[in-house]
Amino acid sequence: MTRTTDQGRGYDAVVFDLLTALLDSWTLWNRVASSDEFGLKWRLQYLTLTYEAGAYRPYERIIHEAAEKAGIPAQRADDLLQNWGDLKPWPEAEGVLDALAERVPLGIATNSSNRLAEIAVWAAGGRFAAAESAGYYKPRPEPYRQVLERLGIAPERVLFVAGSAADVPGASGAGMPVYWHNRRGLPAVGDVQPLYTERSLTPLLDLV
Repeated sequence: MTRTTDQGRGYDAVVFDLLTALLDSWTLWNRVASSDEFGLKWRLQYLTLTYEAGAYRPYERIIHEAAEKAGIPAQRADDLLQNWGDLKPWPEAEGVLDALAERVPLGIATNSSNRLAEIAVWAAGGRFAAAESAGYYKPRPEPYRQVLERLGIAPERVLFVAGSAADVPGASGAGMPVYWHNRRGLPAVGDVQPLYTERSLTPLLDLV
């Protein structure tokens, strides 16, 4: 386990990024894009657009704009949205969520539209006390603050499980310690470091 400090263990809640931390969205995007290479190009454009979006604009439009920028046919963007229900959790996610849900409340902060978030939350198992798709895109502070308000727990007692690099400074800025589930070994964004960096969700069971 890679830690940047030896701060204490034990949290009163865990909040997850949805589409990368809990769900293997990469496989669906790559399949629809026709290759891992095109899937990565599309996904990186999508992440850039969401990071820059700030105030909410239609999530589905961002997916289409990212496809265009990546040279992906518009029909593929339609296919991605139509097959959103094919999203699957990472192999260890179900067991980890089952165990954590017996210990603390769980929450989600996501950039998905409400409709797509409902589908994705169902795919992740639906064990969540608070699942928020706010009127702003992460890494702005509003989505993190909103789920914290729903949970009613101080941010320093809530472990945020990031999937995307920008969630690390975003959740840290809201006062939450961050566990980066960096499954694909992606580079960091900015100078803010997570408290933990792992390529699996399983080590969460030793922290909560």
